[in-house]
Amino acid sequence: MTFPTPVPGLVIRYSYLWRAEFLRGQEEGVKDRPCAVLISVRDENGEVNVVVLPITHSPPSNPAHTVEIPPATKRRLMLDEERSWIVLSESNHFTWPGPDLRPRIAREPASVAFGELPRALFEQVRTKWLALHAAQLSRTVKRTE
Repeated sequence: MTFPTPVPGLVIRYSYLWRAEFLRGQEEGVKDRPCAVLISVRDENGEVNVVVLPITHSPPSNPAHTVEIPPATKRRLMLDEERSWIVLSESNHFTWPGPDLRPRIAREPASVAFGELPRALFEQVRTKWLALHAAQLSRTVKRTE
């Protein structure tokens, strides 16, 4: 399986651990899902740390905490045709590549990446996330190895 450079806006397949699951004591995500890389930083030890945001089909209870992915972008990324939202109110933080990355296509370990979000869409995600983060309305689950 290939691991691309985790640039902001890259959509990957990942075993996301929801905050509610983490608070119940779970250590593993229940479902592999597309996630968008929000932040990617190389630390002083040369390790790449990333923060990813989950993508879900569940309609948001608070639309201000999500960004909907346009149908054209979903088609380009080869995601399904159902409506999907990028959740901004929570995230996972891990060292890249990490054990929770999954092949983009089940049983075909070519890559974990679907592609990148368009720049304008990623900027909308980043701007809304920064506002939620500043208001302390976004939480991060640090994943273990």
